[in-house]
Amino acid sequence: MFVIDNYILAVAFCFITMLCWGSWANTQKLSSEKWPFQLFYWDYTFGIFLITLLFAFTLGSNGDVGRDFLTDLSQADRHYLESAFIGGVIFNFANLLLVIGIEIAGMAIAFPIGIGIALVLGVFTNYIALPEGNPYVLMMGVSLVAIAIIIDGIAYKKILQNSNESPFKGILISATAGIAMGFFYKFVATSMAVDFVTPEAGKLTPYTALVIFSIGIIASNFLFNTLNMYFPVSGEKVNFKDYFKMGSPKLHRIGLLGGIIWGIGMSLNILASEQAGPAIAYGLGQGATLVAAIWGVFIWKEFKDLPPKNSWLIPLMFILFVLGIILIITAKLV
Repeated sequence: MFVIDNYILAVAFCFITMLCWGSWANTQKLSSEKWPFQLFYWDYTFGIFLITLLFAFTLGSNGDVGRDFLTDLSQADRHYLESAFIGGVIFNFANLLLVIGIEIAGMAIAFPIGIGIALVLGVFTNYIALPEGNPYVLMMGVSLVAIAIIIDGIAYKKILQNSNESPFKGILISATAGIAMGFFYKFVATSMAVDFVTPEAGKLTPYTALVIFSIGIIASNFLFNTLNMYFPVSGEKVNFKDYFKMGSPKLHRIGLLGGIIWGIGMSLNILASEQAGPAIAYGLGQGATLVAAIWGVFIWKEFKDLPPKNSWLIPLMFILFVLGIILIITAKLV
């Protein structure tokens, strides 16, 4: 199977992850006017499963190192299969809340708050599980990200200060998504062999872990998203008939594309985690907050109603995110 054999390439893959994780939500924005987000989300989860399965039978089944996908699946210990599956369930719960947060508050709010919190928690939980990198530099990096999250929340409050809409709902849902999102990665990382080239018996290669993870997403979606369809936190009530009646081929393709983009990012990040360490790989990937904020600010104009006197908050948020990400990268090098 294909593996990454150096830290520089691992960091490059994490940057691609950052772009993928920060950009997939554009597909939700593109379809939101014609397609309820609950129905979009079904196609999104199918897209994740399809891309991880494709990688498993291609990159994960060819090459001179590791175990091919089917061989690895047949020897897997039940405990590690369950761990990857649970990771998918936790991710799906968190990500669905994030999608709701995007629907209410927009990408430039939901991502920095939700994924920023996930970055902070994820770095610490993954570092505790497998210490990699200088802890003091990591702490400085996530602290700057945490300050950027607070600034983003303040900016959102300033936007809504002259309206009857409360910022509390969008912030609360995004923050809850972030707290849950901070824990899913550890379960996936725990399920995998430490050495991808010569994986331990019973543990999973990254490609197998990703497939089981995506199955956990789809299986839990029948609970989480079904509840969201019939008892929506935001938006109109929909049912399964609407999925077939309202969805054009184009809308289904947009949803699948969103899942494929996210799944590519997750796959590359997991492959990078052996060389970079789970804490650093996850932290860099969650720099997606910066990418999503750029989309939200400059393309979707989600801060157009921010009072001019408070406009300095946006560049400050970006500066802190960039500095935090740089520190997370260098934590392995110092």
